[in-house]
Amino acid sequence: MKKIITKSEEESLELGMAVSQKSKGGDVYSLEANLGSGKTIFCKGFAKGLGIKRNITSPTFVIFNIYKIRGREAKNLIHVDAYRIESKKDLEAIGLIDLMLDEKNITLIEWGDKIKKHLPKKTKTIKINSKEEDEREFTFL
Repeated sequence: MKKIITKSEEESLELGMAVSQKSKGGDVYSLEANLGSGKTIFCKGFAKGLGIKRNITSPTFVIFNIYKIRGREAKNLIHVDAYRIESKKDLEAIGLIDLMLDEKNITLIEWGDKIKKHLPKKTKTIKINSKEEDEREFTFL
């Protein structure tokens, strides 16, 4: 377990960028945090670190977005918002299980704790806790 405290949105973006540099195809990250704790900010930094230039927004209503990665072994970033997913059937119906298992993809799941029992065993958990106004504590499990 490793804990990192960021003191601004910019530091949280930079942390996302740094974590993405160590990621590889097949990696799945479960982001667990309350509303407004910085999950999407972390994801924006993660995508930026992979060289993705598109604007990253939380896929709240579409469930997931796929972003192309260029110049790396991994070919796609799958950005998921699991808040509205209620069962393994939901995951299967939208093809998310296959996407998570594909070694060409890196998967970031906001609200991953809602579907924890359906995630691959290799999933890396990142808990984000709000401390003060812009301060966040990231715990890597």
